[in-house]
Amino acid sequence: MVSSVKPYKKQHYADLKNDCIRNKTLFEDPEFPATNASLYYNKPPPGRVKWKRPGEISKKPHLFVEGISSHDLNQGVVGNCWFVAACSCLALKPKLWQKVIPDWKEQEWDDKHPENYAGIFHFQFWIFGEWIDVVVDDRLPTINEELIYCHSKDPNEFWSALLEKAYAKLSGCYQSLEGGNTGDAVVDFSGAVSEAISLEEGQFYKDQGKQDKLFDDLLKVYDRGGIISCSIRAQPHEIELKMINGLVKGHAYSVTAVKRVRLGHGLLAYFKNETIPLIRMRNPWGKTEWKGAWSDSSEEWAKVGDTERHKLGITVEDDGEFWMSFTDWCKFFTDADVCRVINTSLISVHKTWNEYVHFGSWSKNADPLLNRCGGCANHKRTFLQNPQYLFDVTKETDEVLISLQQRDMKIHRPQGHGENLTIGFGIFKVELNRKYRLHDILTQKCVNTSTYINARTVFMRISLTQGRYVIFPTTFQPVTLGDFMLRVFTDVESGCRELTVDKPQVKCWSSIIGYPQAVTHVYVHSAEGLQNQDRTGGADPYVIISCEGKSVKSTIHKDTLNPEFTTSGVFYRKKLSKPITVQVWNSNAVKDEFMGQVVLSGSVNDPTEPQRLQLTDQGRQMPGTIGLRIVTSVQLTAI
Repeated sequence: MVSSVKPYKKQHYADLKNDCIRNKTLFEDPEFPATNASLYYNKPPPGRVKWKRPGEISKKPHLFVEGISSHDLNQGVVGNCWFVAACSCLALKPKLWQKVIPDWKEQEWDDKHPENYAGIFHFQFWIFGEWIDVVVDDRLPTINEELIYCHSKDPNEFWSALLEKAYAKLSGCYQSLEGGNTGDAVVDFSGAVSEAISLEEGQFYKDQGKQDKLFDDLLKVYDRGGIISCSIRAQPHEIELKMINGLVKGHAYSVTAVKRVRLGHGLLAYFKNETIPLIRMRNPWGKTEWKGAWSDSSEEWAKVGDTERHKLGITVEDDGEFWMSFTDWCKFFTDADVCRVINTSLISVHKTWNEYVHFGSWSKNADPLLNRCGGCANHKRTFLQNPQYLFDVTKETDEVLISLQQRDMKIHRPQGHGENLTIGFGIFKVELNRKYRLHDILTQKCVNTSTYINARTVFMRISLTQGRYVIFPTTFQPVTLGDFMLRVFTDVESGCRELTVDKPQVKCWSSIIGYPQAVTHVYVHSAEGLQNQDRTGGADPYVIISCEGKSVKSTIHKDTLNPEFTTSGVFYRKKLSKPITVQVWNSNAVKDEFMGQVVLSGSVNDPTEPQRLQLTDQGRQMPGTIGLRIVTSVQLTAI
């Protein structure tokens, strides 16, 4: 991620503040003026709005009162519970909020030096791969002397109102914050990677094994500084509908704790070591809580000792914060946003990820080789015209995290746009020596496809075997234009890069050393009936595909005479008279043993369907056959 900070609208906080102090004026932001245009585009607030500075609202204004807390925030009249829930989560993470609210001590009101107050604040957000510094003045919209948007429960505290104003400025106006995703706001606060989990579709409530694994995952995310939020899906007429159990539909909750809580009292509790998975949430309204098991005053808390309850900070008051059993959480909530703060530091006690970030566009061009908006795999004729990103898995298996994010569209809402594109991606396992763009799908295997959804971010966590892969980020429909950011995380270096070239380039020395006349794709599926090589009656075979001095080698398959290699190579051939060889070898600690080969002409006239051939050695038949497919074309952009 980019570490430097870019000023939004070229407004430099320090320069603007110094100018105001020198001129003894309070800052008025020309880029986000105190006018109706900054409030709304078609839905005015419910009353006459007056813009007031904190000093006109409170006699003792402060950025923070007694520190920063998830209890500080309450939602206003705009429907941005998703943003307020994200702020509640942010307040729990000092490393994050001190980045979002930079110079927070310097920005605080100084009663001893009021002459240094200039009515200007600044906040930082991680927007599309870079940190943006946003300046605002301190004029806040009020109705009947009260703040109408996000505000603190303490009337003297203003950090949340000012932070919301900066975010509204990024989005065009306050009304543009109406309706959103908590995970998106968390990403903007942190640069985290957001994963949307459907608790309903995954049916975690009915599957104890899946439920246990999910709790372990969330516990790990929470303990490592990640941020979690949740909601209950609602029909349009059910938005913010209070249910009998106290939960609210169509409403974002921030998760403020994930714990295994010890049951029992005294020493007996420690010896028995019986625990229950619980999860704590906060309603951005600052009131209205869950009424079921493990709610504030429920009888279940009698099972927990006083010491444990004190550590958990159990309070019996309608402050919007409450506990639930994890089972009930999986049952009643339908969706969760899990934001992982990915650790890429070389010095860390936690797992360190290797990260690649790529920026790209879905763009239109009349030339199919230059077009980059081919739509999803349903559109077979144009799918391969999309951007392509290659990476290697060098371990036997590796967990890979992939995040595809499009630009935030909220700023276009006043113009009647602002809807997210429907996006997703596919992952294909390709030839081990692939280095040019794919132009046809022959034996390359689609190992997984993400969901396609009109969300800002699509995420996938997948375990992949050793090999070379290509990611296709796409829109759902062809000829849909937009920008995207692709982030790929692997355990070790993956060499992730965009494939931009279609075929070998003609160079000044090509006339001397030659230029490819054809391209050949060779796919070796398996071998059968190989000769015994070990005392145990097996072998450790691998295959090598060779052409004009270049080769591709498969992984070694242990203790088998019938290996499935599923290995392929692509060769750009200068001398079509030279054959292609496919050799099978047995891996040995001292010296590898040759087990046979097939020799292929690689002619454009050869059969292209799968075939099974007998292994030979210098014309002598060897035990075993090999199944393969070979395709050759004189058009270098055919494969």
